Amino acid sequence: PSAVGITGRYLTNLANSDELAELERKNREVVLSLYEALSCRDVETVTKILARDLEWWFHGPPSHQFMMRLLTGADNNSNIKDQSIQSSFSFSPKSIASFGSIVIAEGCDSERGIYWVHAWTVTDGIITQVREYFNTSLTVTRLSSSSAAAKIGRSRSKSRSSASSTAEIASVHYCPSVWESSLSNLVGKSVPGLVLAI
Repeated sequence: PSAVGITGRYLTNLANSDELAELERKNREVVLSLYEALSCRDVETVTKILARDLEWWFHGPPSHQFMMRLLTGADNNSNIKDQSIQSSFSFSPKSIASFGSIVIAEGCDSERGIYWVHAWTVTDGIITQVREYFNTSLTVTRLSSSSAAAKIGRSRSKSRSSASSTAEIASVHYCPSVWESSLSNLVGKSVPGLVLAI
C-alpha cells in the first residue's frame, strides 16, 4: 500500500476516534446532568433525560433500591416505618467512565456502609437502561472483536458436538477488562464480584 493510503486510513481511524471521544463526553454529561437533577429534585429534567420505558436491572438487597424509590416518589411516603429507608439516599458519583454508549458511575455512602455502581446506557442523549449494583464489585469487560466472531463461526461449523463447540467458543473469546470497581473496599466488608460484558 502507498503511504497516502496508509495515511488516509490513519486519519479516518483518528476521525472515528475523535467522534467516539465526543460521543463518550456527551454521554457522561447526560449522566452527570441526571445526578445533578436528582440531587436538586428537578423532576422536569429527570423526565427529559430518562426514557419512558427505562430498562432497569438491580443487584443488591431490596432495602437498597434507593434510586427506584427516589424516581417513583416512594421515599417521600410517610407510611414507610423504617426512617433510614425513608430518608433520601444521595447519589454523588466519586468516579465516572464511559465506553461508547455505556457510562459507569460509582460512589459510596461510608456512613451507611454502602457502595454502589450504576451502568447507564445512553442512546441519542436519552438514558434507556440502568444496571444498579449495591455492595458488589464490578468488572467491565469488552467482548472480542469481529475477527474472534469469525473464528467462532469457523469453530462451530467444524464441531459436531455442542460440548466441544462450547469449549472452543470459550477458548477463542478474549474479554479484556476495561474498568474495575475501585471503591468497593471502602465499605469495610467483603463484597461479591460480578462481570459486565459490553
